[in-house]
Amino acid sequence: MENPKDSFELYSDQILLLAGNIPLMDRLESPDFTITRRSKLCGSLVTIDLTMANEVITSYGHEVKACVLGQASAAILAKDVIGKTGREIITVRNAVVTMLNGSKYHPDIFADYRFLSPARQFKNRHDSILLSLNATVDAINNIFKGVNS
Repeated sequence: MENPKDSFELYSDQILLLAGNIPLMDRLESPDFTITRRSKLCGSLVTIDLTMANEVITSYGHEVKACVLGQASAAILAKDVIGKTGREIITVRNAVVTMLNGSKYHPDIFADYRFLSPARQFKNRHDSILLSLNATVDAINNIFKGVNS
């Protein structure tokens, strides 16, 4: 069972600021791929629109219906996703998984993910934190395979 004090500390001012300022909330009109994912554990929902050229993300839009941690994660991703390669996003997702399993967040890009490190002790929050990242990686992989949404 969560200690209320620990849970309270999880929602830092930085996390709340990120969650309240999610960029790129306009959906794309003609994305290369659209994907919707829901967390079975908490019900959080994201829809990602993605456009890529030469393995680089050129356009990104999303709709986020998630808890504060899921919103913060979506904000961190959306803030700097345009101009990144698919491989960079996959590396970041893997680094966040590793961080949630107890390691430090190590990539130089998307450094704000380190603010979510206190969530490592709350396994029931991991799905929401990873939701936008996993959906984006799924969209990237489908674009790489030439699959249309």
